[in-house]
Amino acid sequence: MINFHKDHKSLVNTSLTVFAGLSVLVAVIPAYQMQETQPLPAMQPMTEAQTRGLDLYISEGCVACHTQQVRNIEMDKVWGGRPSVPSDYYYSKKRMDVWRQSPSLLGSERTGPDLTNVGKRQAGQEWHLLHLYNPRIVVKESVMPAYPWLFSEKSEKQLSEKDVVVPVPAAFLKPGAKKIVASREALALVEYLVSLKQADIGGEPANGFIPSVKKPAAEGSGTAGLPDGAALYSNTCAACHQADGKGLPGAFPPLAGSAIVNDADPGQLIRIILQGYDARPEYGVMAPFADVLGDEEIAAIATHERSSWGNQAPAVTAEEVKKIREYILTLKP
Repeated sequence: MINFHKDHKSLVNTSLTVFAGLSVLVAVIPAYQMQETQPLPAMQPMTEAQTRGLDLYISEGCVACHTQQVRNIEMDKVWGGRPSVPSDYYYSKKRMDVWRQSPSLLGSERTGPDLTNVGKRQAGQEWHLLHLYNPRIVVKESVMPAYPWLFSEKSEKQLSEKDVVVPVPAAFLKPGAKKIVASREALALVEYLVSLKQADIGGEPANGFIPSVKKPAAEGSGTAGLPDGAALYSNTCAACHQADGKGLPGAFPPLAGSAIVNDADPGQLIRIILQGYDARPEYGVMAPFADVLGDEEIAAIATHERSSWGNQAPAVTAEEVKKIREYILTLKP
């Protein structure tokens, strides 16, 4: 039997052997197996701009506060429709050289929200640009640092047709400030973020979410059997229209007191949620949610909007949403 207390050479050799074995087991073998991973059928290769945005995402340290992994526990369902699988990272992983793999995007901290499906939750370019310029514009409680070096200031005369002007509210600008213009780097980073959409694998995933212990629903959390509209609004809409429904001047319209929201006929509001809306130049472009939200979820959100912040309009039913969704589908070529 080896006496490690006296035979230091054996101690060192044994430690090195164990370390090498664990390294092969934990790092080398999994890395080799990853080379056999194939992309999901619904996935598209990254464009040059998206790849450049990924490099910026890494170099700016976004991975320190944001994850890109939907764990197989029910609390992570808010970040994606299924748990993440190795194929989700097929196009984002690349070998830097013989010895180094690109940095992991999975992350380990959620100081900010998970970004696996952020391209569906926040598909609008304007929101991301405002968020990068000053996160407090769109999320008042945000602790994320601002990235003003990704933008420049130009006067009206200096603007060109190619410039993307960010609709920063006056309250966040210095007196006499010029127009805020997004740089090539900022646009690439936003294009990468908008591309982050969890691919459909078809059918039920082999490994679903582990259910948590459900608490009894709070009284008034749903309307006529609908999901919790307030929670859905908070997760889906509040980042743009704000928790108080007042929106952001020049960027996102207010819902409080809105004629569209308070209309006795909810048809136009439902169509906007389903199809999105382009109100430029007054406001930014709203992305469609037809492929993100179901009929009951849209009905719950619309009902919450029509009964909050002083709004007093009748509730919306899932049947109304379904009818309009089917009508929209008949208009597609």
